[in-house]
Amino acid sequence: MGHTGLLGYNPTSIMESRRRSIVKSLSWRVFATVITSLVAYRVTGEITFAIEIGLLDTSIKLFAYYAHERTWLRINYGNPKKKTDYQI
Repeated sequence: MGHTGLLGYNPTSIMESRRRSIVKSLSWRVFATVITSLVAYRVTGEITFAIEIGLLDTSIKLFAYYAHERTWLRINYGNPKKKTDYQI
């Protein structure tokens, strides 16, 4: 049996789908866009410019985050080795 995580699931048994990675990317970018836009508004005092900065930041980082997530799924570093139930 694997270790049960804080939220009640076994993190080593989850294979993340492309769809899940996309949804995670989108939800994070919405949150981050609001933060970036608020900071830009605070600095510039111009709401239109702040929104443009937030949207540009989002369009670039959305694809960068997705690529980063998918790359790390191919890297075995830190993942426990899978044990098979049988041997040939």
